[in-house]
Amino acid sequence: MAERSLLFVPGSRPERFGKALAAGADITCIDLEDSVAPAGKEGARVAALAFIAEKGAPDHLWLRINPVRSKAGLADLLAVLDSAAGPRTLMLPKLSDPSDLDFLAELLGDRSLSLVPLIETAAGLRQAASIARGLHVTALLFGAVDFAAELGCTLDWEPLLFARSSLVAAAAEGGIGLFDVPSIDVADMEGLRSSTQRAKALGFTGRACIHPSQVAVVNEVFTPSQADIDRAHRVVDSFAQAGGGVALLDGKLIEMPVVRAARRVLAAAGR
Repeated sequence: MAERSLLFVPGSRPERFGKALAAGADITCIDLEDSVAPAGKEGARVAALAFIAEKGAPDHLWLRINPVRSKAGLADLLAVLDSAAGPRTLMLPKLSDPSDLDFLAELLGDRSLSLVPLIETAAGLRQAASIARGLHVTALLFGAVDFAAELGCTLDWEPLLFARSSLVAAAAEGGIGLFDVPSIDVADMEGLRSSTQRAKALGFTGRACIHPSQVAVVNEVFTPSQADIDRAHRVVDSFAQAGGGVALLDGKLIEMPVVRAARRVLAAAGR
């Protein structure tokens, strides 16, 4: 099944690591950046890498490091390289220049790691398509809070629609996943559901969460319904029966773009 939900847990709270991992999110990401005060960076780094090693570095346990070209970020990278069982995926905050990915590739050498850049600056948005095509990049995450702060706009849907739409196109060009920003109002479940539905309709493939209570809603929205799955099967079958040519289903035209959308539904359902 496709990765629908990503739950952040502060690197400074190691007592929460296990609970976050058991919260039902497709991905758990230990955060060494925004949720950790400068004085706690080293301790969080040690605790995060120890937990990841203890769990055997599973694919669904990620690590968000500090910005690549910062002192803390370089310390994070060196610690990961020195770890015998480090994370298999690194999240890269405030990545705005594709050359940072080249720098990482040179630093990592033969170490095979998946990379998930956060697009949270105007410069990053301008370079999003190039970043999405970068070596070892498997997904993007929209850092709307930092992005809105830089632009001086609100976090409402309309002011950020252009950025979201641009990122959907960039991720599609790179053939990778795209996570939307977490909802910062953890008490507003209806708002979470509504905005997640809008993100899915726009083309996002998943959403990040900052509280375990948000995970179930995000998973539900990004999981195709049985009706969606049944129709997708019918679309694919009708197209196959037509020998790969144009077909009609329930009076509607079925051609390759419709079939591709149906196949995406089946892939999201894990069928």
